[in-house]
Amino acid sequence: MTSPGKVAIITGASSGIGRATAVALNKAGWSVVLFARRESELEEAKKECPVQSKVAYFVGDVASEKSVEEVFKFAVDSFGHVDLVFNNAGTSAPPVPIENIELSAFQRVVDINLIGSFLCTREAFRIFKSQSPPGGRIINNGSIASQSPRPQAIAYTATKHAITGLTKSTALDGRAHNITCTQIDIGNALTPMAAQQTVGVLQADGTVAPEATFDVKHVADSVVHVAELPLDVTVLQYTIMLNAMDIFGRATKMPHVGRG
Repeated sequence: MTSPGKVAIITGASSGIGRATAVALNKAGWSVVLFARRESELEEAKKECPVQSKVAYFVGDVASEKSVEEVFKFAVDSFGHVDLVFNNAGTSAPPVPIENIELSAFQRVVDINLIGSFLCTREAFRIFKSQSPPGGRIINNGSIASQSPRPQAIAYTATKHAITGLTKSTALDGRAHNITCTQIDIGNALTPMAAQQTVGVLQADGTVAPEATFDVKHVADSVVHVAELPLDVTVLQYTIMLNAMDIFGRATKMPHVGRG
């Protein structure tokens, strides 16, 4: 299926899930605006997209109100409108005991993972409501951490749980305006951010063990599927992970099985 005329903004688009999704959407016919902080990586991501005339990038910080306002204006100026926002940008704090986490480290995770998603959602509502016809779709990267925490990951876990509330409120408030919202919870897709998992990460029983991963292409294809649904159809929340994955409780070590 191709989507001529459809326009998407992807945050955290310079690498990983955001980059793979931008390529997949562009291949499906979408115009895409890549939004991230690293210009050189954005340039490389743009080159991977098959239809160069339908790709633009914007360098900025998702946690900056000014940057978010500017990227939406840039998207409208470049392609005329916006149909989809993928709130994908995310970061985590160093894995340390709670009592050792610096407030600045915790706050930075909140700023990017939660505040950034809120700012993009707010700006999307402004654009979606003003368009003719009104409407649009928002997809939030929730992560398996929105369901079950890792050890020593309180900042990341707290923000991803908050994304669930953001998703539900967005879906409810958007309903009357033809705005849908989906949360995708992803378990151990192989990206630069997840590379350490293949070497070994702390488990709930105190051991360190490697975890299996899966091709990020499957995540990108899933996002494209939801993006191309008609706006009278929505997917509120879904999880994509390895079939053998154990996420509930994370109570025992299971070498070579991904846990998200």
